Amino acid sequence: MTYRNLEECIIDLEKHGHLLRIQEEVDPDLEMAAIHLKVYEAGGPALLFENVKGSKFRAVSNLFGTIERSKFIFRHTWNTAQNVIALRNDPIKALKNPFKYIGTGLAARRALPLRKLGGLSAAFQEIQISDLPLIKHWKEDGGAFVTLPQVYSEDPDKPGIMNSNLGMYRVQLNGNEYELNKEVGIHYQIHRGIGVHQDKANKQGLPLKVSCFIGGPPAHTLSAVMPLPEGMSELTFAGLLSGRHFRYSYVDGYCISSDADFVITGEIYPGETKPEGPFGDHLGYYSLTHPFPVMRVHKVYARQNAIFPFTVVGRPPQEDTSFGELIHELTGGAIKQEIPGVKEVHAVDAAGVHPLLLAIGSERYTPYQQLKQPAEILTMANRILGTGQLSLAKFLFITAEEDQNIDIHDIAGFLTYILKRINLRRDIHFYTNTTIDTLDYSGTGINSGSKVVFAAVGEPKRELCREVPDILQELQGFKEARMVIPGIVALQGTKFTNYTEAETELKGLSDAILAKGELSTCPMIILCDDSDFMCATLNNFLWATFTRSNPSHDIYGVNSYNENKHWACDNIIIDARVKPHQAPPLLLDPTVAKNIERLFAKGASLNGI
Repeated sequence: MTYRNLEECIIDLEKHGHLLRIQEEVDPDLEMAAIHLKVYEAGGPALLFENVKGSKFRAVSNLFGTIERSKFIFRHTWNTAQNVIALRNDPIKALKNPFKYIGTGLAARRALPLRKLGGLSAAFQEIQISDLPLIKHWKEDGGAFVTLPQVYSEDPDKPGIMNSNLGMYRVQLNGNEYELNKEVGIHYQIHRGIGVHQDKANKQGLPLKVSCFIGGPPAHTLSAVMPLPEGMSELTFAGLLSGRHFRYSYVDGYCISSDADFVITGEIYPGETKPEGPFGDHLGYYSLTHPFPVMRVHKVYARQNAIFPFTVVGRPPQEDTSFGELIHELTGGAIKQEIPGVKEVHAVDAAGVHPLLLAIGSERYTPYQQLKQPAEILTMANRILGTGQLSLAKFLFITAEEDQNIDIHDIAGFLTYILKRINLRRDIHFYTNTTIDTLDYSGTGINSGSKVVFAAVGEPKRELCREVPDILQELQGFKEARMVIPGIVALQGTKFTNYTEAETELKGLSDAILAKGELSTCPMIILCDDSDFMCATLNNFLWATFTRSNPSHDIYGVNSYNENKHWACDNIIIDARVKPHQAPPLLLDPTVAKNIERLFAKGASLNGI
């Protein structure tokens, strides 16, 4: 079946045991988010909140909470969508195997957006922002947010739906300096399509018309986060994955999705911003308050019996992890076409996605040489770090597949493969004073930081320690040395104060290690606040290390030196301690956690989860 709207999906999920209804009244101020987090962590079902305090509208969350449920939702259109994307990436496939793709052209034709004449559908009524479920997710959030929006804009130079952008940019509904029912905040980051549209509108001295769709068939939501092949619009993909045309009309010059549950229309004027945030974000920290575009609200619409979908982001894994897995399965081959020679790129979810990339490339430049060193994979590294949202990464570990298969999703195995082979005096390459993710506060300012590439190929150069080497025991000022994975040891240090003192501390650590002798079996040392936490799980290591460090400022080395502007060392030291300028981590309010226990008690809606 294909879903004409969100409610049909909810009915289908409930029929097959994938959804529970919560009949008790629940407060959208922190309670709904806390319930979602608890159920997601338990691997539980989607949740339909039927009694949202302060709103007549229902809300649904955890729709995409597991990859299995997500695939169930798209079970009738998944293969077709994969085939169409594959053809856009490599059209020659249709010539090689025409019978496999015979239905793909028809499916793509059905996916084209379909304009409905006659203005606003009778299914919609006009409401206000204050009528919506105003869901606040984390205690220090600046207000209520829409976390699954589909924000629509058109190219001012070439208006029309085929030159539009549909993106998922969070929308702040209230709080801060926003005038309720008249203004909302639109948070979009660099490398986002709406920014190109706003820039063009600004140059024309005109406001940018924006429509924020909420709900509708789940395919519309997923389309807003898809990195699609050049020439394929998000709305075409929405029709493809939902199995029916994206239907729309224009009202007062604004595009209205006929199948959305809610639509907020408005205009972004040149130069108009207001403080947006804080917001508990997907790196596991708050993104802080910054000026972002403010949208003057024109009108707000709701379908009859509309349902408000939401998710909660925080330290991964969360529901958006499933988005990442879905995207990878649908578009996994795209990177091979975009960057020849690259076999796979893995943005590591546990590290917050953008902070850490793993990549497998090819070394074909000098097949006649016996002694191999990174060459072609360095050009691929540059391409990766210059491609779309991959360019926001901070750490890139890259190797080439040679005589053995490498599993890029075995993160510990992949890192140890590189650490066995890397030449620490040759194969570390920095990019300084450049862009990083807007949400990453480890850098020197918003959007600003650095990157580093660790590249390695060839035969192993060292065995890796599996126990803490004696050299790392009893170092003055550093304690609790713990194994993380082979070749990586965590050391607990004093609290970070500033970079001047850190330079002195780390030089002392480097000198102390060097004085004790060679440490070739441990190429990487992590300086942290809590080494027991760091080594407790692989995810703890990935999260704390790569979200709390800025390569140019926080990578040090034993016996480090510069030669012809190239930095080298004998052992890498990453200072992953919390820094004063970094954003605070997300913590669940204990009072709220206690309050929601009533819903999991015997006889309550969520008993048994």
